[in-house]
Amino acid sequence: MTAADAVAVLVVLAVTLYAWSGLADYGAGFWDLTAGGREGGGRVRSLIDAVITPVWEANHVWLVYLLVLTWTAFGTAFASAMTTLYIPLMLAALGIVLRGANFALRKDAARAGRRHVAGMLFGLGAVLTPFCLGAALGGIIAGRVPPGNAAGNEVTSWWNPTSILVGLLAVAMGAFLAAVYLIAEAHRRGLPGLREYFRRRALWTGVLALLFGIGALVSLRGDSPQMFDRFVTRGGVLLAAGAVLLALTFMRAARGGVRGLRLLAAGGVAALVWAWGVAQYPYLLPFGLTIADGAGAPITQKWMLAWFGVALVTLVPALILLYVLDQRGELGEDPLTSLEAGEPGDLRP
Repeated sequence: MTAADAVAVLVVLAVTLYAWSGLADYGAGFWDLTAGGREGGGRVRSLIDAVITPVWEANHVWLVYLLVLTWTAFGTAFASAMTTLYIPLMLAALGIVLRGANFALRKDAARAGRRHVAGMLFGLGAVLTPFCLGAALGGIIAGRVPPGNAAGNEVTSWWNPTSILVGLLAVAMGAFLAAVYLIAEAHRRGLPGLREYFRRRALWTGVLALLFGIGALVSLRGDSPQMFDRFVTRGGVLLAAGAVLLALTFMRAARGGVRGLRLLAAGGVAALVWAWGVAQYPYLLPFGLTIADGAGAPITQKWMLAWFGVALVTLVPALILLYVLDQRGELGEDPLTSLEAGEPGDLRP
């Protein structure tokens, strides 16, 4: 394995980590958007706020890492994708801004009406971003991004049946992961009503994700028969493993089980991402640009691997600590240091 191949493995790993965390984070925004009115959806949104608030910014560190890694190590492929897919990628960035800004405003705005509008924008951004990122990935998988920084069709490169179905699959998988995670959170917090609420939603979004996944494969067969063949042959074992793990997740949720549910769901999603990586290897842009042809200088690849080692011993332990403290309920605002606590001598009228 060359250094460039090793960096390509890191790209797939970054996509996996972002699917586990960021995609589920968007899924929570989907459930926030569809929770109902202010009164009926209040308990659902309260749980989502409690779960997301300590970790929501950390969940998206992998997107930044993925972007920096790709444009540094594989600049030619990155430039080609950005040139061709700038519309869905700009819409995804807009969704990130809408989601991030309005997540704060939905709680801090002074008037209830403004909080309601901010909540809607937060949910819309959480749906727009995964759809557009999925559609862009679908365009790459289907071979609609030409190599060599050549501009492909700015519309059909991502607005086609395969890309649309991959985008819908990303939204559905995010909603499914979020529902599974929230089942466990509701159980941990002693909220049986919300556990049942998210259990039902995990089941039907799991069915939708399955249908979108099958539809994407069928569409890919007509769009790019070569890539379809690579998915079902080279990536077939991983596809099957992902399907089995997600089926086990579905059955365990259907029976009301909680233990191990998140691990099964995360394993299923990882297997599907790895199936894509195996199927596309050794191409960065199927089927015109290989990893060897699109990689930067060998010294650049070696430095990327070295900095990954630095991140492994600094960033990863910090993130693990963050999630462990969150699961122990040791994160949150200290009422003794908050202005809302009404300390003597505060400046509130």
